[in-house]
Formats: sequence, C-alpha cells, structure tokens
Amino acid sequence: MTIYTQKPIGLLGGTFDPIHHGHLRLALELYERLELAEVRLIPAASPPHRESPMVSASLRLQMVQAAIQGVTGLTADARELHRPGPSYMVDTLTSFRQDYPQRPLCLILGLDAFTSLPSWHQWERLITLAHLLIVRRIGTLLPEIHQVRDFLAAHQCYDSADLTTQLAGRIWVEDIPPLTISATQIRDLISTGRNPRYLLPATVLEIINTYQLYRQKTALESKSSDLATPSHLD
Repeated sequence: MTIYTQKPIGLLGGTFDPIHHGHLRLALELYERLELAEVRLIPAASPPHRESPMVSASLRLQMVQAAIQGVTGLTADARELHRPGPSYMVDTLTSFRQDYPQRPLCLILGLDAFTSLPSWHQWERLITLAHLLIVRRIGTLLPEIHQVRDFLAAHQCYDSADLTTQLAGRIWVEDIPPLTISATQIRDLISTGRNPRYLLPATVLEIINTYQLYRQKTALESKSSDLATPSHLD
C-alpha cells in the first residue's frame, strides 16, 4: 500500500456573502491544529442548496482576497467561478484531484452540511476524492439519521495521521468553539443602517462600503454581476 507523507490541503467552500471572522477563524484554526499545507477558500458561483448570493462573484472573490491578504496558510481559489452551471462539490473535488493526484485533500464541512449530504449531487463520490473534515460545536451530538450515521461509522478515523498517509476516504471530526457570526446577521445589520464592524475584517467592510453592498439591489451591483470574472458557507 502506498503511504503518502505530504500535508493535506483543506478545502472550505461557501458563498462568502460576505466573508467574516467566523469563516476566517475556522480556517486558520484547522490549518494550525491539523497541520494542513493550506486552506483554500472557495467561493461558490451557483450554490445548488441555497438561494443565489446577493453580491456578484467578482466582488465576493475580491472580499475573500482582501480578508486573507498576508495571512499564511489561507488562499483564495476561484475555480468554481470559472465553471458554468451549479457549483457541485463533486465537480470541485474532481478538479482538485486532477491538479493534485498525489496530495491528500480534506473537504471541510459543518455538522449541518454533513447531515444533509445525502441531498448533495453524487454525494457518495465525495469520500473517494477527499477526506471529510467535519467541524462541530463542542457538545453537539453526531447525526442520528440512519444513512449518515452508517456512512460516518464506515469511514471515521481517530488518528489524524490518517489524513496525511491516505489521499482520501476518511472522516475526521474536530470540535471547535464557534464564533457566533453569520453572513445573514451582517447583511441584516447593513440593510438597517447599523455598523457590522468587528464581525468581519476592515478590508472587507471597506469593499462593502465602497460598492454600497447589502443596502439594496443597486444598478452598480447588477452591473458588477454582469462583469463578474470567475474569481461556498454562509
């Protein structure tokens, strides 16, 4: 059996509409705790399991890039924005596997997303392409849904070294204290004229203020959507 020794790449998808300190602290925590090579932050172009993002792909990518500028271990990845059609994670992982055929990959999922996996497109293929790194809040119970429970039992590992020595196929559960911040909360604050400072990086807030994002659907936002250059978590 081939033994792999390269550090895994963590993959964190989301709409990032907008990206905030909850996303960023999670990514950095996992990067350091599990000694990942890096964490790729992947904005979704057309998420199949939620409403379309309020802000164009180009501006969401710009916010991610601004948020992680100068932060070791965090990288923006625009591949879903280059791909037409729904942003299916199985397609994204297939693309990463083509780019990194000999590198372990770790798909980062919240517990809610993991529980809903059977509704995802070709969900059973995900584990063949990457490890699943499940993040849960301390004290939260693992899923009782029969299909997901059995899937977890078949693939869960208890030694993080498995994430390095195998390319894919394992599930690791990591307990992390949450930062109770959501993109919905930030959008609501902005739309009602309140200040979201300290919930997201100042560089991201500067972009929001420059383009008057989340206040209402403006002509500028519509135009930026039309001009979006391909550059997913609430």
